[in-house]
Amino acid sequence: MSASTYLAYDYPLLSVFWSMLWFFLWIMWFVLLFRVVVDIFRDDAMSGWGKAGWLVFTILLPFLGVFVYVIARGKNMGHREVAQARAQQQAFDSYIRETAKGGTTTSVDELAKLSEIRAKGDITDAEFARAKELVLSGHGSGTASADVAASSRR
Repeated sequence: MSASTYLAYDYPLLSVFWSMLWFFLWIMWFVLLFRVVVDIFRDDAMSGWGKAGWLVFTILLPFLGVFVYVIARGKNMGHREVAQARAQQQAFDSYIRETAKGGTTTSVDELAKLSEIRAKGDITDAEFARAKELVLSGHGSGTASADVAASSRR
């Protein structure tokens, strides 16, 4: 048997460190490559031909293309990243505001609830008219139909 086996002590510590360094650099290279490609498509100021040219350049000559792109357009790359983060935050905030507003009831909703309660026979016409006045005046929104229904059951 001429095949030699390698044991853990045959691979020195500096070689392990050097291999790990190259591995992490390789991962960082792919992260940078994907960020550049995403930034090429994100840039609204660049024309379609410009995007195609940069994309071909980064695909055919990846190391040179990415480094030239980062040197030439790296500053604006950061600005576009920040702008997108702000836009996403604003969209999230507006979604939260709209969702929070969805829990409030309007006077139309209150009148619809009152009509349903009256149709079921839980309140009389006089109680309906009184609750309707409260809702339309703005004093009873949100609780008027529940208050009238509770008072009619007593």
